[in-house]
Amino acid sequence: MSNTIKTLSAGDITRKALSILHNELVFCKTINKEYDDRFARSGAKNGGTLLIREPNQFIVRSGAIMDTQDVTETTQTLTVATQLGVDINFSSVELTLSLDDFSERILKPAMTRLAAEVDTTVITSCYHSVYNFIPGTLGGQPTLADVAGARAKLAKGLAPTSDRILMTDSLAMNNIATSSGSMFNPVSEISRQYETGLVGQLYGFKFYESEMTPAHTTGSRQDTTPVCSTTALAALSAAGAIPIVGMSADAVYLPGDIFTIAGVYAVNPETKATYPHLQQFSVITTVSASGTGSTDVYVSPNIYCSASGAKQNMKVVTAAASAAMENLDFGVKSTTYTNSLAYHKNAFTMVTADLEMPKGVDFAAREVYDGISLRVVRNYDIVNDKFPCRIDVLFGWKTIRPGWACRLCS
Repeated sequence: MSNTIKTLSAGDITRKALSILHNELVFCKTINKEYDDRFARSGAKNGGTLLIREPNQFIVRSGAIMDTQDVTETTQTLTVATQLGVDINFSSVELTLSLDDFSERILKPAMTRLAAEVDTTVITSCYHSVYNFIPGTLGGQPTLADVAGARAKLAKGLAPTSDRILMTDSLAMNNIATSSGSMFNPVSEISRQYETGLVGQLYGFKFYESEMTPAHTTGSRQDTTPVCSTTALAALSAAGAIPIVGMSADAVYLPGDIFTIAGVYAVNPETKATYPHLQQFSVITTVSASGTGSTDVYVSPNIYCSASGAKQNMKVVTAAASAAMENLDFGVKSTTYTNSLAYHKNAFTMVTADLEMPKGVDFAAREVYDGISLRVVRNYDIVNDKFPCRIDVLFGWKTIRPGWACRLCS
């Protein structure tokens, strides 16, 4: 009886690779994902941009007299410019494998590595914009009280109660699972914790474990000397930077550093009622002090601090010419802390687009699954009797609602 040789088709390989990639993702699988079909016909080039429309906000009239307000829509720009891929060189003998064998030996390890890189790339960039922060016990692991604190932060930001996720590394997961075992949980959730060591759902969050959970290294900023004028801050609207003075010459703020300012409080996003806690700020670009100790610190959220307006997101309760900035509560300078993330899925978005389909190759295929577009291209190397194959994904990302996320320090 003659041998039966199975030739793997482009579609088989691409669909299987995309399925594995999706299953291996953790962070990117749990956030908002969009497939940009503008590129579906011609294929995308690096540098494509999308405009994301921000939610409109309005003020409420008091009384019977009409008081109209203009609708001014604002957008954020998302750039689809990051291309990652895995390149494989396999022989004609390996093409005789069944799809399952080919997947286990070649595709799965390749896609696992690609998924880890995609997850790391997106989460490392996104967490810098998350200004809600639960310091917990610095250097320790998050506790149930910290998880409850993160839930409160999302509630204060008016994040929907559905689709909330908490992503931790294994050490944080162990601590939370251990401390939640004595709670009155459903039997199925307790069984899951004992069998897998993982927390299922708790305090409204669905838990995921990932070693891609970001580690933040604080800058060499001073913990007591910087100050800013909250009198000037109170008049700012749509500003991205806070002018500060008093930084020592060697002080540096790094993206992701958190601080508060005395007298500056968070407000309810809808009613504008003042919350009892200080507004937290996250640095989004590296800042080094000038020779005079004066500089601008670019932060998230954007500053809408004027006394009225639909976009107001903070309030100066106590104005001062030199209000103290507090850094110490959020980590010792030049120290690395793991930052678990609690978030609603729409706090972040990831967009993928179709890459160009080349001609004159052995095969090329594209597939889209759950908002992720993947391209596989294979050719034949006649000199070495090899089939070089490349697997690519083109994507971009954005933190679009940072108030719907919170970092837990460990």
